[in-house]
Amino acid sequence: MIRYGWGITSNGITSKGEPVLAAMRQAKILEEVRRTGGARVAQLTALLGVSDMTVRRDLEALDRKGLLSKVHGGATAMDTASAIEPGFDVTSQREVSEKEAIAARAATLVRPGMAIAITAGSTTWTLARHLGDIANLTVVTNSLKVAEVLNARQRSDLTVVLTGGLRTPSDGLVGPVAVQAIRSLHVDMVIMGVHGIDERAGLTTPNLLEAETNRALVESARRLVVVADHTKWGVVGLAQIAPLRAVTTLLTDDRLPAHAAQVLAEQVAEVIIIPTEEMSRPDSA
Repeated sequence: MIRYGWGITSNGITSKGEPVLAAMRQAKILEEVRRTGGARVAQLTALLGVSDMTVRRDLEALDRKGLLSKVHGGATAMDTASAIEPGFDVTSQREVSEKEAIAARAATLVRPGMAIAITAGSTTWTLARHLGDIANLTVVTNSLKVAEVLNARQRSDLTVVLTGGLRTPSDGLVGPVAVQAIRSLHVDMVIMGVHGIDERAGLTTPNLLEAETNRALVESARRLVVVADHTKWGVVGLAQIAPLRAVTTLLTDDRLPAHAAQVLAEQVAEVIIIPTEEMSRPDSA
């Protein structure tokens, strides 16, 4: 049996008498299912040291989030070579506290007077809400949602440049019009949300036009900052945006599997892992 450092007993209680957090169990389940392609309930109960009922509840929760497929007696990994792009309404309801904490920390990388680019996505939309008080900011974005948030500030020292292009399910603007506009610009950094992150595939998206548009944004920027919660690890979309080594800074949460953290540390210049406790703080939202 694999045990966490603090020791898990058969009833799901740590050796210090504290219950094992559901999010921690689910992260471990997801890591195991993705590693092996599938797992049975009995295997997972032995791995985690919890009851069958607890594992089944965790599998149901992960299945509802679309992170694995619950089958009779266990679960299988989702097809990782995905060409299906979830809509904004779906993604904005997932891992809300993680995205808030990641976005708040990412906003501290932005300085007054900068010109930055922000891609489409629910994490970057969350980030936009943390940029309202940064002075003399210029934001290039292909996200209708990000543009709406920033324009609502009605500040004279905030310039928003919307690229134009074809609209995606995540309310991004992509395609030749967007690429042409982006290639004429130069920014200090691009802050990017992604569909998936993988050791070999790098940063990926299921949308071919979005991949091309995001590559143009990467080329226009001095720094590439990626904001992605732990569920993005091991997901591979149809098209690559950039390899991991192209990333200057990656921000994620501490529910990231240990193996993933090691891989990222080896290939990414800077990895910022947000502690779980920051997600419950009133000032992190």
